[in-house]
Amino acid sequence: MTSSETIFALSSGKGRAGVSVIRLSGPQTGPTILNLTGRSILPTPRQAQLCWFKDPETLARLDQGLLLYFPHPKSFTGEDVAEFHIHGGRAVIDGFLNALAKLTGLRAAQPGEFTRRAFDNGKMDLTAAEGLADLINAETEAQRRQALRLMAGRLADLYEGWRKQLISAMAYLEADIDFADEDLPEDVTHKTRPIIEQLRLKISEHMGDGFKGERIRDGLQVVILGEPNVGKSTLLNLLSQRDVAIISDMAGTTRDVLEVHLDIGGFPVTIIDTAGLREGRDAIEAEGIRRAEGRAKSADIKIILISAGEWPNISVRLEKQIDQNTIILLNKTDLHKVSEENLRQDIYPCRAILAISAKEEKGMAAFLSLLSQEVEQRMELSDTPNLTRVRHRQALTSCLAHLDRYLEFSNKELALLAEDLRMAVRNLGAITGRVDVEDILDVIFSEFCIGK
Repeated sequence: MTSSETIFALSSGKGRAGVSVIRLSGPQTGPTILNLTGRSILPTPRQAQLCWFKDPETLARLDQGLLLYFPHPKSFTGEDVAEFHIHGGRAVIDGFLNALAKLTGLRAAQPGEFTRRAFDNGKMDLTAAEGLADLINAETEAQRRQALRLMAGRLADLYEGWRKQLISAMAYLEADIDFADEDLPEDVTHKTRPIIEQLRLKISEHMGDGFKGERIRDGLQVVILGEPNVGKSTLLNLLSQRDVAIISDMAGTTRDVLEVHLDIGGFPVTIIDTAGLREGRDAIEAEGIRRAEGRAKSADIKIILISAGEWPNISVRLEKQIDQNTIILLNKTDLHKVSEENLRQDIYPCRAILAISAKEEKGMAAFLSLLSQEVEQRMELSDTPNLTRVRHRQALTSCLAHLDRYLEFSNKELALLAEDLRMAVRNLGAITGRVDVEDILDVIFSEFCIGK
């Protein structure tokens, strides 16, 4: 499958740079190379060549740079592709793009259009395309590793294996339906049940990964909670190593949610500072408290700051937030002493209780070590590739529903059972793009930048 249009775009980042790359894909790639270089024959495929590039109308020199030519089908998009490596000055880039726009049959690419063509031409499945988008946006080591696994087809291979097992099971049913009068082996339909039961178990285990894939892609959510003026903003500034939040002796300084994105042990983490939990003195503070409690509900880890002088007596509002995902920090130990008895974890059902002084940065090493361990535990990559998107989870949930219905009503009409398996196959195929998924393609590829 090839497009009748040839597209072009700046594929490297915008702004001044030593080298910029302009990419071209489509049937007019070859003639465009000849127009820009003044040559009569195309260059050797996949070998960089130094060229002068000229405006096709005025023949004025645009720049001197490297030319790479990738004939179809051995290219990123599966079409004829060219890359022009030119100097990264703004005037050079603009002049080059304007020259391309003058040529017949060429147009500027839309966001993600190169990758969309790669998918359309069978160069990658949807999960690999999503992995490429994640790789471009990766900010941490874990995000990079997960994206590369998707690009390599690890997730697609897993789902394709399951899809083939379902198709095999469908074959037994279809044979029983289409050739009911033939001399087929007895109990042919019963052969499908063990296959479905085993597959259902594998999919359930896969979905029970604790949302690791989504957490790695979007970042772990860590919320700092506490009463006003207990040191939450000071802790946030310490963790981010910069002045993010305003620090004041006045209670209720933080009225809204503040977020900082950090790399902790190679994993993406969002630290969220919230308004002090108390009865709001005005409408703005009350709204800030409502938002704080809302973020706490969806948090992966909660850090509750409490003044060491008040421990273990805490407000009912704070006590409700303590669970197995909570780390309690007894702050202001520079003013109040903390005994070993006060650090007993059986006081409240939490993850740990530590003593710190955010002001003097005491106890921070132990806290950061614990936080790193908690983050790694929730986000460490497993041998099996993880789900990374809501659409994957939705498709697998629907697939499981059809398998459950098949197992529950396995003594019903064969045609209905076969339809459940067919729908389950379709759900798996929708993740990789092996069925008609036109309605979601625009959403997926719109995430890409122009030129990719």
